[in-house]
Amino acid sequence: MTSLPPEQANDQERFEGWVREHGRAVRGYLLAQVRRADVADELAQEVFLRAWRARDRYREEGSLRAYFVRIADRLACDLARRNGRHKLVQEGEWTKTEPAKAEDDPVGLALAREAAEQLTQALDQLSPAQRRVLLLRYYGQMSFAEIAQTMEAPLNTILSHCHRGLEKLRKILGEKIA
Repeated sequence: MTSLPPEQANDQERFEGWVREHGRAVRGYLLAQVRRADVADELAQEVFLRAWRARDRYREEGSLRAYFVRIADRLACDLARRNGRHKLVQEGEWTKTEPAKAEDDPVGLALAREAAEQLTQALDQLSPAQRRVLLLRYYGQMSFAEIAQTMEAPLNTILSHCHRGLEKLRKILGEKIA
């Protein structure tokens, strides 16, 4: 077995570090947007490939995770436009759940799936802007300033979308629980 030249080994370590540190957040955001694990996986791979190809042009402005999630957001929006939909997923469309581990509690899994379904239905009732802001914030783990930059909108607009979206979610989910 031959070893890689030092510069290639460093590149490989750098790329693997990106995926290890940020892959879960990127895939989580994409899965929340497209709700299909296979599509989210393909888009996540594309995110890291595009970032890698542009690594020499990347300027440190904010967090690296935000950079990756911005690429993911653009890819998800492009996919929605290509599919001719404003929403990335049609109403009522639900994905296959992730495989369960043998040690997982079946009752806990059922409750978690039910809660996830309720949240999905509640998110579907938000405006596209509110939904996108909340997904970028909580799945993409982006700051409000990074979301404003990604969505090319004023910070106060982003804060308003987040506040109104959370209030609507509380109302919808509160009614379902009560």
